[in-house]
Amino acid sequence: MKGTTALVTGAAGGIGAAVARALAEEGAAVALVDRTQEGLDRLAADLAADGHGVLALAADVRSDTEARRAVAAVEDRLGPLDHLVNAAGVLRLGPAWELTDDQWAESIGVNATGVFTMSRAAAARMVPRGRGAIVTVTSNAAGTARKGMAAYAASKAASEMFTKCLGLELAEHGIRCNTVAPGSTDTPMLHSMWAGAADRARTLDGDPAAYRVGIPLRRLAAPEDVAAAVAFLLSDSARHITMHTLTVDGGATLGV
Repeated sequence: MKGTTALVTGAAGGIGAAVARALAEEGAAVALVDRTQEGLDRLAADLAADGHGVLALAADVRSDTEARRAVAAVEDRLGPLDHLVNAAGVLRLGPAWELTDDQWAESIGVNATGVFTMSRAAAARMVPRGRGAIVTVTSNAAGTARKGMAAYAASKAASEMFTKCLGLELAEHGIRCNTVAPGSTDTPMLHSMWAGAADRARTLDGDPAAYRVGIPLRRLAAPEDVAAAVAFLLSDSARHITMHTLTVDGGATLGV
């Protein structure tokens, strides 16, 4: 990836930050995008201190105007955009029939509309050049029903299918679009679902009351595990892979 330019949304923490670091270490100049400037600035300072080219941009991915502005700024300051990683995400929990309008709208807005606005803005730049790669971070919940996660699962399923349809349409322009579907990953988002230490064990062992199996590999994913999958799909090693979902869940969905 040396000499390329990448934009990563949700880069202020969790999987997004791990992806940004992985791409920077592969030699890409990386634009960090998130809603809060403070978290971006910390990561940008760390990457710059290690000698990596980096740009921090606060933007709300739900806004078409802000998405286009972010992509334009990246191209103006770092060069033509080669890679887009849609890693921004929110998790709003609750039974489907008790979800509020705001919880539903935010889930769809960030997790699905954000993928649409950022991918559209990036594709408009990539198509005339006839090259590029897009990876969307979804979830294994996009294809497996989860109690209390209806808004999250639905929004991730939407983002997955949008990315695959986009990949079909952009294939003739030499642009690949894939998705990475993590399972339980050791991030603040996962921790927000836990009430105590027993929840970590339940995640590994499974929860029959919630119709949920455990993790056969007996470990949570590290953000770096997901980042490695993203980096692979962006790389030339995956040059003949498009419209694919790479699941990174330690076997939690039993390979289905």
